[in-house]
Amino acid sequence: MFDNICKFIAENFSDDLATWLLGSPLPLTVLDPTELQLDPIRADSLIFLQSEELILHTEFQTDPDSKIPFRMLDYRLRVYRRHPQKQMRQVVIYLRRSDSPLVQENTFRLGETFHSFQVIRLWEENTPQFFHHPGLLPFAILSNTDDPEQVLSQVSRSLETISQKQVQSNLAAATSILAGLVLNRETIKKILRSEIMRESVIYQDILEEGEEKGLQKGRQEGEEKGLQKGKEEKARQIALKMLSAGFSIPEIAQFTDLSPDAIEELQRQQHN
Repeated sequence: MFDNICKFIAENFSDDLATWLLGSPLPLTVLDPTELQLDPIRADSLIFLQSEELILHTEFQTDPDSKIPFRMLDYRLRVYRRHPQKQMRQVVIYLRRSDSPLVQENTFRLGETFHSFQVIRLWEENTPQFFHHPGLLPFAILSNTDDPEQVLSQVSRSLETISQKQVQSNLAAATSILAGLVLNRETIKKILRSEIMRESVIYQDILEEGEEKGLQKGRQEGEEKGLQKGKEEKARQIALKMLSAGFSIPEIAQFTDLSPDAIEELQRQQHN
């Protein structure tokens, strides 16, 4: 979920992302990862944005991943094969604080092959920079601060100044989800007004996914209950026939898996 929220921010606030990572609000459009495919591409945490001269490859990571260096080389070569004339900037952004040495790795080496890329550990980034552009506000809570609760309060006040309600709602929802990496849900609820988030596409997607999972679970449980009920009824019918044929209760219990008490109850019903 965290990675996908970051993708949403990158796709919908690409100018703000470019200003942060490239130093200027370079107009960028989304590059479909399928254009780079040789094998299926892992697209749940990365995004490619392109201008006429440059491609910005950003990969968001919640936790360390030993495969990152090779993956960055792999994507660099795929882009070169498809767009040999374009420069490329690659940035891995780690969201959750970690002491793992993997979050320090920014190169790939294999024999004489060498490739480097940029790594950003959000917990080392200065907090104020994320307040300069609205699309970066959700990242502020993960920045270098000793008081994330206070930062979240500042973000909440900044969100209130956004006049476009849909933008405000989407950024509030993104902030709420990313804040879950450093704060508990009760604290987040106290600071961020839930009614702001209800109109966000993020919130609606979560609701739809939850409803679909609920329906799937309901259907599955219904099918399982139906099967179980059918098995129980079949066992009762067999038990009734065996009672009529003179079989003993222990014999019927062994054959049908019904309890002796259940069979005795069937026997009483049969004689009524």
